[in-house]
Order: sequence, then C-alpha cells, then structure tokens
Amino acid sequence: MQKITLIATAAMGLEGIVGQELRDLGYENVQVENSRAIFEATPADIPRVNLWLRSADRVKLLVGKFNAYSFDELFEETKALPWEKFITEDGEFPVVGKSKKSKLYSVPDCQAIVKKAIVERMKQKYGIANRLEETGAFYRVEVDINKDEAWLTIDTSGAGLHKRGYRVGQGEAPLKETLAAALVQVTNWRGGAPFVDLFCGSGTIPIEAALIGQNIAPGFNREFASEQWSFVSDRQWEEAFQEAEDKAEYDKPIDITGMDIDPKMIEISKKNALEAGLGELVSFKQMQARDFKPRDKGGYIISNPPYGERIGDRKEVEETYRQLGGVMKDHPTWSVYLLTAHPQFEKIYGTTATKKRKLFNGFIETTYYQFFGKK
Repeated sequence: MQKITLIATAAMGLEGIVGQELRDLGYENVQVENSRAIFEATPADIPRVNLWLRSADRVKLLVGKFNAYSFDELFEETKALPWEKFITEDGEFPVVGKSKKSKLYSVPDCQAIVKKAIVERMKQKYGIANRLEETGAFYRVEVDINKDEAWLTIDTSGAGLHKRGYRVGQGEAPLKETLAAALVQVTNWRGGAPFVDLFCGSGTIPIEAALIGQNIAPGFNREFASEQWSFVSDRQWEEAFQEAEDKAEYDKPIDITGMDIDPKMIEISKKNALEAGLGELVSFKQMQARDFKPRDKGGYIISNPPYGERIGDRKEVEETYRQLGGVMKDHPTWSVYLLTAHPQFEKIYGTTATKKRKLFNGFIETTYYQFFGKK
C-alpha cells in the first residue's frame, strides 16, 4: 500500500498531546515538533486520524519539502513533486501560504509560483493543452516556508478539527473544542470518577469529557475534505467509521456535571450536549463555584474559569479563586485542574500546584494548574 507522510498540526503547547494520541492509535516513529506531529501512514489512515484526533487542528498530507532560496528553485522543486498522485485531473486546488525568516518573504508571489508549477505539472502528466477545469474535488494546497525550507502540503480535513458539529450556541469567548479535549487528556480521568466543570460556559469541557469517557470519536458527526478524494476509497472511509462505531462505549456509565452562574449559558450547554447526542449523559445546573460541595471522594474538577483581564472584574474573579481554594482544602481526595492567565493564581487560590503546563487559549498565554488529589 502507498506510504505517505501526514502532519497533525496543533496549537502551541498541544503538540505533545497530539503525538501521544497518535501513539495510542498505534502509529510508530511519531516526530513531535513545534505545533505539529509528523508520522508515516497510508491513505487508509487519513479517515482514521481525522475521525479520532481530539487535540489536533488539522491533518495535512506532506507532498514534499525542500530548500528554496529563489523563485526559480521554488518553481522547479514544486513542479518535480508527484501532484498527480493526489490531485485529480479536474481537482480544484487553491494555494495558500506563509513565510517566516526566509529569503522568499512575499507570500502572494510564493502562492502564485506554486500554483503555476502545479498547473504545469498536471497539464504535462494528464496531457492537457488548455487550462485546467478545476470543477472536481477540493484540495487546499499550502506552501509553508520557514528559514528557507519549503513544506508543501494538502489539507485533508477541510474545516478545522475543532469543528465537531455539535456547537449550536456559544458565549463571548468560547474555549476551542481541541483545547477542551486536551485539558481532559492531560489528566488520568477516563470516565471512572465524578467529573465537574464549575465554569462550563457553553459546555465544551463536559461534552469533550463525555466523548472521551465513552471513547466516542470526536469527528464522528462531521464531514472532511478528503472524503471526496479518489485516492482515499469509499471503503476506507466506511471502515474508519465502522471502527469508530465498534470502539464506542455507549453503555459505559459516566458522571459529568457542568455548572455556571449564567442561566443562559446553562441553556446553551444543554442544547450543545443534545446536538452531540449526549443530552442524557451530561448534567448542567446553574450554580456559583463557591457553593460547590463535593459529596463523593476522588472526583475531578476541570475548568477554564474567568481570568479577570478586565480591571472591573479582577476583584470578583480573585475572590472566586480564593473561595474555591478554601472549599477544596476540605476535599483533599479531589483532583483540581484549572486553566487561567491570572499571574497570581496560586497565591490567591492558597495552594501550590502539583504540576503546571503552559498553554495558549487562542492568543492568550495561560497556565494549566494541576492539583492532584490524595488517594
């Protein structure tokens, strides 16, 4: 079977989590770099990883990479790549690009040259004298030049993988589904203990936790660009969806609660959970974090609380942190995981984290504070 190289891209700080996801899926020799994990695969793996990866942004097919110091080199090296193996004669292939710390810094020029080179290659290989029709399947080509090394890829995902298809409503600054999944994956919670999100917003963390708890593939209810590609067969897609169906543990009992002070967000959360097919699995209730009183032992709190970035909100947010820290001191068997950008969080919360991890929530640099419960 044809060997290909795939790249799972990720937000900064999540690439290690994506690399571990790939290893857990059975892929070997996974190479983790800044914002991406690279691995060898086959066309049959394109459906599989798109369906299963929880924390990756996209899955891209690497067509080739080379050094390019001039536009002539960029053209000739691009033209030498086997585009016809992937793009059909009538394929639509817009070219997007980026360039960083490179001699070829004009992105529009790089895009135009790559497009021209692919067109020349395709016309030559398919024996076409006139212009290409580009009325068929969609192939988004990207030229990414960094320190004069050009990587040419085709996006297999289409819409970003964070678009699971269940979000029918959201708040002002919703947490990306991929980051929410990563927050759960960093912990060792896999469904066997009570799970609470005290600041659930539109319900993203509880919903992603439910998908993880029942081993439901996050891409099960959406479409992908590569479903239209001829070199990934319908049978391969059917087998990938069947594997996802077979591995789902729909009957596994899980105890997940999402709480928020805003009743509107609770209603939105319920609608999103319903859309995800998890309406009966996840409970949502309007409640202030400081009023939370754990009844069970050994539970997990995983939350993305307000950061207090607006001056007027800071005192209220800090008081919430302080009160929550006081509540959880009385429940040492609970593990608490909180993502915030507040620089004095540990001091206000009143406890030093067992472990910390730098993550980006959009463009905001945050810290994921992890307080492990006592067994």
